[in-house]
Amino acid sequence: MRLLLDTQIALWALTGSPRLGALAFDLISNPANEVYISAASIWEIAIKHALGRGDMPVSGTRAAELCAQAGYRELPVAWRHAASVDALPPLHGDPFDRILVAQAATEPMRLLSRDTTVARYGAMVMPV
Repeated sequence: MRLLLDTQIALWALTGSPRLGALAFDLISNPANEVYISAASIWEIAIKHALGRGDMPVSGTRAAELCAQAGYRELPVAWRHAASVDALPPLHGDPFDRILVAQAATEPMRLLSRDTTVARYGAMVMPV
């Protein structure tokens, strides 16, 4: 299965947080699954870390290094991803979450998220 981790899930996985949860851990660690991190998530981490947000324990640079070390695949933000945001219903106002949903729908892949609002986008989101 092709998995796209939302930013919070990615951070929890990269930092070994117990908040990750067993289902997410099992899916991410299963070698049969391809795990992707969006460039948008690294951008979000970089911005929020620079602002001193406590929920961003690593910089964007460090997050990218950890993603590479973990063997995660990079998912660039392409024009088709950005354009497909047009088709999303206005369920969530966060632009980072919206682009992740659009990427998951476009690729296609399953977006792992604990955000209940993101989960309302449907089958491409896997609540964990």
